[in-house]
Amino acid sequence: MSEILDVVIVGGGLVGGLTALLLAQGGVQPTVLDAAPVLAEAQILPVVNPRVLALSQATVHLLKTVGVWKEIARHMPYTGMQVWNKNGYGEIAFGHESQSFPPEDQWLGSMVEPSILNLAIQKKLLENVQDYRTQIKVTHIEQGINCWHLQLADGSAIYTRLLIGADGAQSFVREQAMIDLDVLDYKQSAVSCAIKTAQPHQHVARQIFLPTGPLAYLPMASIQPEEYGYWQSIVWTLPEDYADEYSALSDEEFARLLTKESQHMLGEVQVVRSRASFPLKARSAQRYVKKGLALIGDAAHVIHPLAGQGVNIGCLDAAILCDALLHDAKRGVWAHEQTLLRYEHRRKGQNAAMMHGMSVLGWLETRELFPVIWARNLGKKQVNQQPLLKDLFMSQASGLIHLKDTRYCKTGE
Repeated sequence: MSEILDVVIVGGGLVGGLTALLLAQGGVQPTVLDAAPVLAEAQILPVVNPRVLALSQATVHLLKTVGVWKEIARHMPYTGMQVWNKNGYGEIAFGHESQSFPPEDQWLGSMVEPSILNLAIQKKLLENVQDYRTQIKVTHIEQGINCWHLQLADGSAIYTRLLIGADGAQSFVREQAMIDLDVLDYKQSAVSCAIKTAQPHQHVARQIFLPTGPLAYLPMASIQPEEYGYWQSIVWTLPEDYADEYSALSDEEFARLLTKESQHMLGEVQVVRSRASFPLKARSAQRYVKKGLALIGDAAHVIHPLAGQGVNIGCLDAAILCDALLHDAKRGVWAHEQTLLRYEHRRKGQNAAMMHGMSVLGWLETRELFPVIWARNLGKKQVNQQPLLKDLFMSQASGLIHLKDTRYCKTGE
């Protein structure tokens, strides 16, 4: 049998790549099997991706820790958030507006295109991970005695003491490990695209709750300097039939509808680019770990995009798992079963709370019953008037509190 490796990570995206870089930084060299090819800057940088990922302060901090953040070609920090309901008087506002690119100590987070982020992560993987393989397809996985056996499409085989599945919502690792999945179908779809508005976003992320579902305007970077501040990425959650109807509209018709439904929050929608829609389903693996195996990121959980926290909780998975593994390695053990179970216990509960919380919030915000309308309006008003409550919400949203007792704790937090 071939050499048994310490750790193999299937998936080289944000969460898998971050995990690999954290382990390498801690002195453990992983093998990374990435289905994607080597990306070319000349192809990625000139093209603006209509989608953005809302990265929390904790995720930005982790990316800085492994040197990825300095490789990010463009991003758009946000310094404020506004949330309100179309049919109500309550509003919650965090942070503040900023007319120009804000200093880092004012950021609540930053919006980054997935393609730009993947390019930066891959660059650091190529520099820091000795066994990083691209365009690799895993065809079969099975559990052996004290190791996992992976069969690759090229006919070769890999054996590893620890297998980490970071291969997304349709995880092959999860499937082959026979870990069942709980699925909650929201019967909704999200319509996403890039838009140019008449008024600048001023580094504020905005979300309005409509009777059909939430509509988010997320600040995004632009290539042309004269268009700085006028581009947004939208995520519009809709019932499936509405999403189909709106997707069939022309760009001009969609722009007029969006201007109206957004209550002209940033004036007229002038340009619409690259519309796409995707079904919304919450997914939760019934187990995050087995002996010698751990699931992280979307392979373990997918939540509603309502709060934009999906990628952030995945990055927290990576940090918590790596901290535990490196602690074990220092003591001369590796991927102990109890260590993996502690990771599962810590992350599964927090992620489930986030998932169900988003489901409940989405339900409350779209109900038109008077008692519900009254309660949510009053609740927003009360939260907005209580600095301590707002600070609590912001602390949770930043994600830094979850790094507090790890080696990745941000100084001063």
